[in-house]
Amino acid sequence: MLPITYCLRLLRFAKLCVSVMISHVNRFFRLSLAISFCICWSFLIVSAPSQAQTTSSAVDSLLSEPKPPDAPAEWKNLLGIYGHTEHTVIVLERNQTLFLRDSKDAEFPMQSSRIPLAESPSHSSVILGGCFSISRNEYGAGTSLTTCADNPQPLTRSDAGADPTHFYRVTPTRPVEDVRAEAFKLAPPEEAGPFRKPDLVELAPLDPAIHLDIRYASGNNFLSTPVYTQARAFMQRPAAEALVRVLHKLQPLGYGLLIHDAYRPWYVTKIFWDATPPEGKIFVADPQKGSKHNRGCAVDLTLYELANGKAVEMPGLYDEMSPRSFPNFSGGTSLQRWHRDLLRRAMESEGFTVNEDEWWHFDYKDWKQYGILNVPFERLADSLPPTAVRHQP
Repeated sequence: MLPITYCLRLLRFAKLCVSVMISHVNRFFRLSLAISFCICWSFLIVSAPSQAQTTSSAVDSLLSEPKPPDAPAEWKNLLGIYGHTEHTVIVLERNQTLFLRDSKDAEFPMQSSRIPLAESPSHSSVILGGCFSISRNEYGAGTSLTTCADNPQPLTRSDAGADPTHFYRVTPTRPVEDVRAEAFKLAPPEEAGPFRKPDLVELAPLDPAIHLDIRYASGNNFLSTPVYTQARAFMQRPAAEALVRVLHKLQPLGYGLLIHDAYRPWYVTKIFWDATPPEGKIFVADPQKGSKHNRGCAVDLTLYELANGKAVEMPGLYDEMSPRSFPNFSGGTSLQRWHRDLLRRAMESEGFTVNEDEWWHFDYKDWKQYGILNVPFERLADSLPPTAVRHQP
């Protein structure tokens, strides 16, 4: 069946043909017009399904496996990493069954979704499979795990759970405002080049399905204080156009893109570095090298559901800085991992590469062709158009 746009095009063309044919023209011209109409009709019939198949093929290529069902809500409170240093285990869900994965990657089934959790208050222990016990707090979240091994010692939960207020945070070495004032006075490191001329494009106005949740413009980040003065997102034009193509591949599947961060002025990277204590510097970029964010070719993002505007659940939180941040982390639920991998395949299909430590961070293929920039948002363009959508979590 032809798409409606092609049908409308044919109707307009037919109307034109009829109006011409009833005018005072000779028989030869009417015959030529009729032949042209038939040729155009045949072309549209052949080409329309071909284009539809191309679009369908691009969407299907993102789906490596069917979308799995969600795990029971009560289970999600128990999933996570238990233990510290070398002795850790992961509680995960797969195929509607809870599993425990040990440090040697061996898995042990704990409980099937067909078996309800033992009747108990939310803050008591839950027996899973007769061999595993998870203690819960008053909110039902798992806090420690005990196995049936000899002389078992409870393993305390070490990840942030589902609460975004518990993710990785640092105590700044100095007041961030003092660090900001110093960073403004400095210049980025010199680079050899040559580089392409920068052409930063604001992302939100490119498509209404691009939503913003710019964490560094609020206190909801690892420094617990705003670093940007405006909640905006920019990328170099080729990267921005590639991101829109990613969006258009995801929309037929019911998803939009939620942007957490994109172009980052160099002075912000300097703030991150100077305000972060030594033990936390592994999570921030060295300002002497700059970052791909500084070049306008990196983006931090996730998916949200077009139907309700809610961000999808991933195996870990944005900026969590734990093993749950790894793009190949085996924990979480089947659906969470499916969403994470879908985002990755969509981004990779348009020239982006995922950061090896952060499932949300993607670098555009041409990042080496751009130099480090230090232009504040306020100097890039006019204020954000009213058509842009700021996401409400």
